[in-house]
Amino acid sequence: MATLADDRTLDAVFAALADPTRRAILSRLADGDASVSQLTEPLSMSQPAVSKHLKVLERAGLISRSQVATTRLSHLEADALKEAVEWMQRYKQFWNDSFDRLDAALAEYMVDEQEKREQ
Repeated sequence: MATLADDRTLDAVFAALADPTRRAILSRLADGDASVSQLTEPLSMSQPAVSKHLKVLERAGLISRSQVATTRLSHLEADALKEAVEWMQRYKQFWNDSFDRLDAALAEYMVDEQEKREQ
């Protein structure tokens, strides 16, 4: 059973992922570490705005930040994403079962309709 701390972590991850700018930043970081200025280039916002998004991602555990000389780099931390995916996977079987039942019902309906037409 999940603990309150686990729930808070997942809440932070899903809240961070809810924003398209933060998802774009994570996509960029999947290609490798980047500075704030490198992350700002494709986005239509200021460096301070990007820094605010980075703080949200860091609090959620989705990124870490390090200093290299005068440059502060952001690094993707995939473990937090893995936890979110594992949480969502619990529902995959539910949806698969639901779609299987729908497929079976549709197939039965199609057979019934075909039999009606043949009579």
